[in-house]
Amino acid sequence: MRLVMRKLPQPLRHWVTWYLRLPLWLTGLTALCLVSSAIVLSQQPGAAQLPPISPTRIAAATVSPQKPKLGDTIKVTVPASGVTTSPSVAWKGKTYPMFQVNRDRYRALIPTTPIDKPGRMTLQVNTGSTQNITLNLRNRRFPTQRIWLPAGQDGSVSDDEFDRVNAFKQIVTPEKRWNGKLRRPNNGPVTSIYGVRRYYNGVFAGDYFHRGVDYAGNRGSAVIAPAGAKVAAIGYERNGFAVHGNWVGLDHGQGVTSIYIHLNRITVKPGDIVKAGQRIGTIGNTGSATGPHLHWGFFVHGKAVDPVPWRYKGFE
Repeated sequence: MRLVMRKLPQPLRHWVTWYLRLPLWLTGLTALCLVSSAIVLSQQPGAAQLPPISPTRIAAATVSPQKPKLGDTIKVTVPASGVTTSPSVAWKGKTYPMFQVNRDRYRALIPTTPIDKPGRMTLQVNTGSTQNITLNLRNRRFPTQRIWLPAGQDGSVSDDEFDRVNAFKQIVTPEKRWNGKLRRPNNGPVTSIYGVRRYYNGVFAGDYFHRGVDYAGNRGSAVIAPAGAKVAAIGYERNGFAVHGNWVGLDHGQGVTSIYIHLNRITVKPGDIVKAGQRIGTIGNTGSATGPHLHWGFFVHGKAVDPVPWRYKGFE
């Protein structure tokens, strides 16, 4: 008690000393009077009222896969009950929208590619309050090819062609048209997988990777939509698509798109709504193709991701 009294301020120490010297019945009466006065004052008009204490409601985000690797699509989900603003996820200076997938939750899809840097990645989830989620983006080995080009044949192509195709890949529409696992777009054997890297004349092309999956098939064999979609773009070799040849671009909704290039025939038109399994064209060798095959590219918010997890696991 003496140690406690020494730590009190001098005026308060005198008051406590006086109070402790009162008779027991009088100290109780004094305490009762003090409590009663506090109650009366709190009920006076204009008296300051302390706001009720309520816990802050934060929508806890969940991430899948928890151990992503280069090329994976990352799914971020938050409960709808804790959202107070248009939710989004930010990574590497880009903001990705979250879409309400049902009454209970919102979901965002974050693309990664072979040219991203593996290691620590921090996702900023904004639902009215900001949460930081730290993941370890794992490295992944991709096959390499060595291409030797004669002098003066560096493979330069028209920027206009790629600008027109890239504009399609940036489409983000609110309606989700895919459902469950994706179907295989062609029955031919796979001749080149996603993510293959290249050396040109012995120099590693740091910004190049194979942005899709190639299927070898007979000329005229069917190419189908792997999921529900809207036909968002069509191009023909005769209209200047020297690299892509005849191609179809499908919008699956919510930033998910896919492309089918080197086609022989196209059997859909812009604006068509297609179902999973519906024919959209046939395999050909138009554009910069050395033989009949289908190049299937799959994109999330404009970046080519590995479609294999989408085919075998699916995304909500």
